[in-house]
Amino acid sequence: MWKLLVVYLLVVTIVLATAIPKSEDESKDRVLDKDLSDQEHFINSHHNPAYDHEAFLGEEAKTFEQLTPEESAKRLGLIVDKIDKDQDGFVTQEELKDWIRYTQRRYIRDDVERQWKSHNPENKENVTWPEYKNMIYGSLDEKDVESLKEQDDNYSYATMQKRDRRRWSFADQDNDDALTKEEFSAFLHPEETDYMRDVVVMETIEDIDKDKDGKISLSEYIGDMYKDEDGQELPEWVLNEQEQFMSHRDKDGDGFMNHEEVKSWILPADFDHAEAEARHLIYEADSDADQKLTKEEILEKYDTFVGSQATDFGEALTRHDEF
Repeated sequence: MWKLLVVYLLVVTIVLATAIPKSEDESKDRVLDKDLSDQEHFINSHHNPAYDHEAFLGEEAKTFEQLTPEESAKRLGLIVDKIDKDQDGFVTQEELKDWIRYTQRRYIRDDVERQWKSHNPENKENVTWPEYKNMIYGSLDEKDVESLKEQDDNYSYATMQKRDRRRWSFADQDNDDALTKEEFSAFLHPEETDYMRDVVVMETIEDIDKDKDGKISLSEYIGDMYKDEDGQELPEWVLNEQEQFMSHRDKDGDGFMNHEEVKSWILPADFDHAEAEARHLIYEADSDADQKLTKEEILEKYDTFVGSQATDFGEALTRHDEF
C-alpha cells in the first residue's frame, strides 16, 4: 500500500511539473498567448474595470480585505515609482507595457525558482537529465504505474517520460544533456520561449490527435473541448467553435489542422495584449494628452488601476517585495 502511495504521489508530481494543464473549465483555453485577465474585457459593450485591475496587478493578484482609498492610493504610488524605470517622473507606454508583462510573468519566475531549488539543492550551474529523471521518475517500473494510470494513454508513465525527454532535448541548447537555469525555465514553461514553441505544438497535437495521424480533425478539435452526450443539443459556444475551425483554424480547407495551423491557433502572433492594455490605461488617465502619465495622473485614476472600495483589490498592493 505504501509503495502504491509513493507511486501515486510521484505520478502527480510528473503531471504537475511537465504536462500542459487541462480541465473541463479550461477546455476552450488551449491558446497560450492568453488575455491578461480571466475577466471579460467588455460587458454589454461597457468596459469592465475588473479586467484592468487584473491586467495591471498580474495573475498572482488575489482578492483581500478592502483597503481605504487613502491606503490603496499610497501603495499605488509606491508601485508607480517602480514602473518609472528611468525615474524621470513620467510613466511611458513602454514602461507600463513592461510592468504589465512583468506582473503577468512573475508566477513563472516564482515557479522556476521553486523547482530549480528543489531539483538543484546544491545550486550547481546545471541539472543533468539523469538527476532530473531519477528525482521525478525514480526507480518506478512500468508495472507499478500501470496499476494507477488513468484511461487516457496520453498520460501513461512511458508517454510522460518520453515527452519529458524530448522537451529536455529541445531546451538543451548546448547539447550537453544538462540544463542551466535559463534552459530549465524553457523546459518548464516552453510556451514562453521562442525556440521551444514547436515542442508545445507537438504536445498539443499529441493530446488531441486521437487517431494518431499527426493532425487534428474537426471531431478531435471539438472532442477536446466538449464531451457530447447522445441526444443533447450542442451549446452555442460549441457551434461557434465548429465555425471557427472551418473558417479560421483550418486555413487550407482540407478538413484538418496541421502543425502550422495549430501553432497559429495556440500561439497567435498578431496581437500584443500588454501593449494594448498599456495604451488603454494611458488613454484613461492621461488628462493632459501628452501620451505619458505622471504619478498624480495615475493616482487621480487609482480606481482604474487597482480598484476602489466597491471592488476587490490585488495582492500586489500588499506584497512587500514590490516596494
